Amino acid sequence: MEKGIRISDLLGNEAKWLGKRVIVQGWVKTRRDSKAGVGFIELNDGSSLKGLQVITESGGGEYGAVLAKITTGSAILAEGVVSESPGKGQSIELRAERLHLYGGADPATYPLQKKRHSFEYLRQIGHLRPRTNTIGAAARVRSRLSFAIHQFFQERGFHYIHTPIITASDCEGAGEVFRVTTLDPARPCGEGAEDPYRGDFFAKPAFLTVSGQLQAEIYALALGKVYTFGPTFRAENSNTSRHLAEFWMVEPEMAFHDLDDNLETALAFIKYLAAAALRECPEEVEFFSRFIDPELEKRLHNAAESSFEVITYTEAVDILKKSGEPFEFPVEWGGDLQAEHERYITEKVFGKPVGIVNFPRTLKPFYMRVNEDEKTVAAMDILVPGTGEIIGGSQREERLDVLLEQMRLKGVARDDYRWYIELREFGSAPHSGFGLGFERLVQFVTGIPNIREVIPFPRTPGHAEF
Repeated sequence: MEKGIRISDLLGNEAKWLGKRVIVQGWVKTRRDSKAGVGFIELNDGSSLKGLQVITESGGGEYGAVLAKITTGSAILAEGVVSESPGKGQSIELRAERLHLYGGADPATYPLQKKRHSFEYLRQIGHLRPRTNTIGAAARVRSRLSFAIHQFFQERGFHYIHTPIITASDCEGAGEVFRVTTLDPARPCGEGAEDPYRGDFFAKPAFLTVSGQLQAEIYALALGKVYTFGPTFRAENSNTSRHLAEFWMVEPEMAFHDLDDNLETALAFIKYLAAAALRECPEEVEFFSRFIDPELEKRLHNAAESSFEVITYTEAVDILKKSGEPFEFPVEWGGDLQAEHERYITEKVFGKPVGIVNFPRTLKPFYMRVNEDEKTVAAMDILVPGTGEIIGGSQREERLDVLLEQMRLKGVARDDYRWYIELREFGSAPHSGFGLGFERLVQFVTGIPNIREVIPFPRTPGHAEF
């Protein structure tokens, strides 16, 4: 007898298991009983979208006593023989000869009944929402995409490095950082003194990282090609469907790569991940196409198989200004492209992912390489339909004199980045990299409109449960 078989294995290898005695374990999604005393339990163990139908028969003894206690939400074990199913929508079922109840669920108070619940409601029961079809499917897609990210870089000779979560640098320079301190806010050590951080744990200002990029550059200029994949934090007070205070970033850095090389890698990365989702998560993609976004499967095939459009920032501004669209945010050269602008370009103009390059120098951080026109920098964004910006990156400024001038113009203190400057003094080399917001990627692959549904425990202003 086979113990602990995953339901996904049973459903994916029906011929192998037909006629065999197995043990399955999971949670009851639904239960109904016929007048003839035959019961039908839909059992799901989280391994697949579809559950396994378990057939029960009323009776006395231990079997009947356990069966009487099983309700929706219960965690159970079922042992029996896998049989062909005459029921619609399934080819096999399990005829339970033994049942065990691990933990029951009071049907009067169990929050997940057989009906569609709003995402807003599910956020209020974040400890139970992974049991729903949508959130469970999003979690499986997220897991498979994580693996595909590592596959992509490992197949191409990148080294995986771990950059610090606690850092002394604000990579983006926007000041939207969470401070890390052990000081008592009621009695801050050294208040009014020359050094207010004297009694703090690190004896200097420390923050949760907004990006691992600067530290990844250190290792790129030693190992050649590296990537980091981990949590990042922004203290941006944005309560929108696109923003989180804690999110995950994928950040490769590549020595001896210019902007064109960087763009080529980023585009190949998106194509690889779209193809992986179609190949490895067909059940979930079909589900999201059916219930969330009818255009999803078409969009993923387009991203995986079609060429991307590449335009300059200046060309993008011209397209938007000539569009005649009543944008909420006016479009002018030198201004940020907003989500509505990005989606118009990808969805209305080109109908596919778009790369935008060469942004205004004044818009971007100090580390981006200044172009020959001295008005723009060698920066790039990758936009995808349905989501907007999913990747941002640049060629990094490797010229010492230009970097120092950029730091002066942006008000970046040299002393705080002495180590970064020395990378340009000791064996400087052209290099580039980009960052991909992982939750934006999961949104793109699932079509889920709100970013709070694609991360297990969303952190937003005023919300830090669990």
